[in-house]
Amino acid sequence: MNRPLRAALVSAAALLCAVLPAAAASPHTQASVGPAAWPQAASDLRADPDIRFGVLPNGMRYAIRKQSIPAGQGAFRLWFDAGSLDETDAQQGLAHFLEHMAFNGSKGVKEGEMLKMLERLGLAFGPDTNASTGFSETTYMLDLPRTDAETVETSLMLMREAASNLSIDPDAVDRERGVVLSEERARDTPGYRVVKERLAFWLKGQRLPTRMPIGKVEVLRTAPASEIADFYRRWYRPERAVFVAVGDFDVDAMEAKIRARFADWQGEGPAGVPPSEGRVQPRGPEAKLVLEPGAQLSLQVAWISPPDHAPDTRAKRRRDLIENLGLAILNRRYATIARAADPPFIGAVAYQFQQEDEAEIALVSVNAEPARWAEAMAAAEQEQRRAVQYGVSQAELDREIEEMRALLRAAAAGAATRRQVELANEIVNSLADDQVVTSPADELAFFENVVKDLKAETVSTALKTVFQGQGPLVFMATPRPVDGGEKTLLATFEASRARPVSPPEAASAVSWPYESFGPAGKVAERREIADLGTTFVRFENGVRLTVKPTRFRDDEVLVRVNVGDGLLDLPSDRQSPAWLANAWIEGGLKKIDTDDMERVLAAKVYGARFGLTDDTFAFTGSTRTGDLPTQLQVLAAYLSEPGLREEAFTRLKAAYQTAHDQLESTDGGVLNRDLPGLLHAGDRRWTFPSQQEIAGARLDDLTGAVLPHVEAGPVEVLVVGDVTVDDAIAAVAATFGALPPRPEPRPVPENARKVAFPKGGGAPVVLTHKGRADQSIGLIAWPTADYFANPQQARETAVLGEVLKLRLLDELREAQGATYSPNVGVTHSLVWPGWGYLAASVEVPPGKLPSFFDDVARIVANLKAKEPAADELARAKAPRLERLQKAQLTNQYWLGELSGAQADPRRLDAIRQTLPGTRKVTAADVRRAAQAWLKDETAFRIEVRPAAGAAAAP
Repeated sequence: MNRPLRAALVSAAALLCAVLPAAAASPHTQASVGPAAWPQAASDLRADPDIRFGVLPNGMRYAIRKQSIPAGQGAFRLWFDAGSLDETDAQQGLAHFLEHMAFNGSKGVKEGEMLKMLERLGLAFGPDTNASTGFSETTYMLDLPRTDAETVETSLMLMREAASNLSIDPDAVDRERGVVLSEERARDTPGYRVVKERLAFWLKGQRLPTRMPIGKVEVLRTAPASEIADFYRRWYRPERAVFVAVGDFDVDAMEAKIRARFADWQGEGPAGVPPSEGRVQPRGPEAKLVLEPGAQLSLQVAWISPPDHAPDTRAKRRRDLIENLGLAILNRRYATIARAADPPFIGAVAYQFQQEDEAEIALVSVNAEPARWAEAMAAAEQEQRRAVQYGVSQAELDREIEEMRALLRAAAAGAATRRQVELANEIVNSLADDQVVTSPADELAFFENVVKDLKAETVSTALKTVFQGQGPLVFMATPRPVDGGEKTLLATFEASRARPVSPPEAASAVSWPYESFGPAGKVAERREIADLGTTFVRFENGVRLTVKPTRFRDDEVLVRVNVGDGLLDLPSDRQSPAWLANAWIEGGLKKIDTDDMERVLAAKVYGARFGLTDDTFAFTGSTRTGDLPTQLQVLAAYLSEPGLREEAFTRLKAAYQTAHDQLESTDGGVLNRDLPGLLHAGDRRWTFPSQQEIAGARLDDLTGAVLPHVEAGPVEVLVVGDVTVDDAIAAVAATFGALPPRPEPRPVPENARKVAFPKGGGAPVVLTHKGRADQSIGLIAWPTADYFANPQQARETAVLGEVLKLRLLDELREAQGATYSPNVGVTHSLVWPGWGYLAASVEVPPGKLPSFFDDVARIVANLKAKEPAADELARAKAPRLERLQKAQLTNQYWLGELSGAQADPRRLDAIRQTLPGTRKVTAADVRRAAQAWLKDETAFRIEVRPAAGAAAAP
């Protein structure tokens, strides 16, 4: 499997169309490798030699890998070849329900104790302790903060309990129903409903569309515990299970522990028999139109073929690689069209995947403005047909080979420092479609072997085979009706197919015009921050550089460029242009547009993003060590000579046209849209633009507000990762150090730093959404203070937030079964004096909103009256400390925390004190924080309720 290419295709697809559930081959067909064998047994591919693969006598497979980076951590995964496709009609949704019950008690662990045991070990529910259920697989996940004997043994014991010893108590099942129904409510969005309709259209007459993992509401409400137990006995069996262990431990010792824990596991009663999933039916050109007011317009043209059951071999990977190279070329052409002036679509992408064991699907997916769907469909269809009819050029192929080679080389160079979680997930992701887990070095070597002397004619021939399935099937989801409905949709498509297409035009030669910015800048000052392994540099032109070399990830370097003062530079009474920020990058550079830049830099690994933060306008990118000079050239060019092309802005504006309709279709969308503005008392720097503001927006709104500050503001460059200080200084000297002089950071006027928290103590602010009538959210927020007002008190308040979350989980999820996951957040600003808050929120049916506020009031009163017990405090602090320690072993953490530290050295002390300050928080500190902040008269409440006429609940 070519992981970088596959990831790139999946990322593009996720951006341009609704995410398709579990787009992988089914694990139900394993005849080619035997019921208990690993797929390399039937393949000529070499499995990763650093992984030990094994099989217990009872049929359970296991994979173990030692990985000591980060030191002392690990990841366990327990995977089952079982999912919603295996449910009977009476069990629809119970595979997922069973996943919930795995955390609700077993023969060896009483109800309610499993999560507490993990919390004491430093694992937080959600980030470190989780599970997922798909159509054909279920996975349980534990991310271990330590690999000491207690943590490993407890985690293995809990995994073993989940495998065969769950109690599935009827009373516990009844208590969990509300939690599962809460998750069903949260998932029922316009995008999800579109996915269901699309799958039913593509897989007509097949099983998968009738077995969505969340199931049927009526089954979730009424199914007896015996039905869940029946599914458990039939499908959770050793011959259908795989245990994955990756971490800082001895492989021999871990293998012995796994054998000791799982060897006696035997299935009870008759095993489940995989049901028939149906066959791909003969189809001609067909169309399906779905009207979904809250959805973005999306259109897909699909070709459906029978699933590929062949083993994972070199020949199969060669075929897939060549086909994907052809698709990458087609997608490059789509990107060029989308970036042109007045493009017919916002974006388009072509890719192929296998949907479980039911079908192989080739797809062209398009996003467009609702009024331009016909034009968009025609442009995408004709470009696809042009590629098939006339093929691809050698120049196009060579470009994609270069780009893919760069990604594969970066993956191979960084292979030794992949995280345990990443490696464990990689193994698990190979299980569903019987992929051989191969090493990045072998994947690079395989790639080089395939592309050596690869000709465009070979790729052109392969591309023709991609689009030869049943169909084409035209599916469109639209927020607005289409006159004539599906007849118009199909007729428009057929009219496009009848139009001849001409050969593609060859691209002109280009070169990279930003290799030189003038004579390299000279260092005026250099000083070391020894305890943090950081170097501060100031160049003679005023540009500041912060460098932190690390070995967290081999061949990874992150870059951030801060310029100006961000939101501090903007007026509080005018809508922030932050939503337009992406137009800065998409607009390319003055001397080269985005398409040509991507083409000329295809052999480089670099990134470019732009955004507005509280105190800076930030350019960021990620690269490999050898490409750091190019990465800095790219960002220096975006700083000094942005293209700011009108067509990039127009495309972004078109994508936002239906934003409010989409956000208003769910309670969560409305809250996410309105909350930042509400919590800043209506300050326009944090509000979301209105529909009128989006419609009337101009590129000048971005350039007028931001460009002067970018052109003239102080510049700070941060370089973190696998780089030496001297190399970083040299690369920055040749780019940012060579620019015209920049001013020193200046104090921000006090009036610019003023921001208010909304007045509390009154009735809740009521927002409305247009989704289901049983969807609502309650939120309560208390103002606190900024971080620097009292750093230790800020840390105490953060621990208070963790205690409050534990209590809300215990009360609302475990005791009442009212919600899937109550949330608690704590924010203390580093920029805005006096501004911070602690907030709690929950998703519940509207009728339960009053009780949520009552429950919070009761919990708050107790927190103010009594100190939390020692065990509760430990369960709150341990996961937080582990998260902080894990974060400090990443380049991303240091890039963010060191930002602004040269101008404000208090940020260095904040880094130094994060862990020791959190460790010393006591129960008395938590109580004092509750008394200081959790006051009813300051509490700001929000209710997000269904609007009149909202859709009825199922």
